[in-house]
Amino acid sequence: MSEAMPMRGDPPVVSVVVPVHDEAENIPVLVEEIAAALKGRDPFEAVFVNDGSADATETTLTRLARTRPWLRQIKHARSCGQSAAIHTGVKAARSPIVVTLDGDGQNDPAFIPQLIDALHAAGPEVGLVAGQRVRRKGGFKRFQSWVANTVREIVLRDGTRDTGCGLKAFRRDVFLALPYFDALHRFTPALVRREGYELRYIDVVDRPRKHGRSHYGMWNRLWIGILDLAGVFWLIRRRRRVPEVMEVREDAH
Repeated sequence: MSEAMPMRGDPPVVSVVVPVHDEAENIPVLVEEIAAALKGRDPFEAVFVNDGSADATETTLTRLARTRPWLRQIKHARSCGQSAAIHTGVKAARSPIVVTLDGDGQNDPAFIPQLIDALHAAGPEVGLVAGQRVRRKGGFKRFQSWVANTVREIVLRDGTRDTGCGLKAFRRDVFLALPYFDALHRFTPALVRREGYELRYIDVVDRPRKHGRSHYGMWNRLWIGILDLAGVFWLIRRRRRVPEVMEVREDAH
């Protein structure tokens, strides 16, 4: 792993984690949109996790970071997948509050303040505020997402209509306490609820991709995800309440 440049000054009030794989054309606009969305909420940081990109993603982020001390780049030597990239970014984040969004530009950073405000307003019993996409255009990708979300809801009953939306805000310690596995990002709401936290939702509007194509494939939305779904169902069913442990001393009587 490598960082584009170190952060200076006080710890950020929010860390925005963005997994990217071969997104060099989409990154410049996304970086500016993140800065605009968080204007007035200093200090903040944006942690872009370069997941083994083969295009100009690394050089693009390095160039942009020279004039943006809040921009950091973490690099995977080879592509490890979206869940791994998000997990790496959250571990590297310096704020206790983390917001994630996809690196293809389809998630609008303008919704970041709403997610942060909803998380702060909800109180400590809420561990995650998730974006849920509305007004999505039709097509096979939308149908596939609908099937995957429907099957997931039948099995897990986590109350999440659209677990595939990359826009999420959560407490860093809550996320890092979750069991880590490939495709974790698609089951985060159910696992956060498993830990005893409540969920909140914000409607967001998705945008069409301007450049390139999807790199984190649709194939695992259902068929490969069935095994992960079974594993998450097992984890939820096997959870046991953590006992409250107190030492009893004779001199206390």
